[in-house]
Amino acid sequence: MGAPTMHPVLDVQKVKKIYGQGETEVQALRGVSLTVERGDYVAIMGSSGSGKSTLMNILGCLDIPTTGKYLLDGVDVSRLNDRQLALVRNRRIGFVFQAFNLIARTSALANVELPLAYAGVKGAERRRRANLALSMVGLADRAGHEPNQLSGGQQQRVAVARALVTAPALVLADEPTGNLDTQSTNDVLAVFDRLSASGRTIVLITHEPDVAERAKRLIRLVDGHIVQDERLK
Repeated sequence: MGAPTMHPVLDVQKVKKIYGQGETEVQALRGVSLTVERGDYVAIMGSSGSGKSTLMNILGCLDIPTTGKYLLDGVDVSRLNDRQLALVRNRRIGFVFQAFNLIARTSALANVELPLAYAGVKGAERRRRANLALSMVGLADRAGHEPNQLSGGQQQRVAVARALVTAPALVLADEPTGNLDTQSTNDVLAVFDRLSASGRTIVLITHEPDVAERAKRLIRLVDGHIVQDERLK
């Protein structure tokens, strides 16, 4: 048997997304193509209405293209049914949102365990992996704390740990520093730097240039087109 073919983590081919019909039709994406290789760290920028949220939803399997193809880790997402899409979201993608989305009155550890619980991982293994993920974001000593006992930056780092715990093919972060002060922003971006250095594949959606500068590659969207795709480092 030969070595397995290494697919790009993301392979987006001529993707268009159209909302509405007739006079209300909006072309959110107008034939976007891009590939993201394993271990890349990509920032996607664009002003409101540029199509970056639509692209994020498609990359995250929360929406499907009107035309074009999207392969995630070699799998053609458009051919999957809702149940299969939910499985892909849970196992192959680690989401980090602007609003943290942690469950209140539940420990950091239990929040991080959640995707593994959905995946049917047993208790002891779940705790082991969740503790490991919290260590990766520098919060091993906060495992028993509830969200209201943590700063905003710490809450977002718990959210990053939760995204990592399934060992996903892709970490997809949507404005992950949007609600944070400067120090907390730096703490969270330092975690992404370390993850990138360890070979994780990260796609970060942001409108903040100083956040985008931390990535290895910058993609800029305007009116549903990619107008810039350049290596930063």
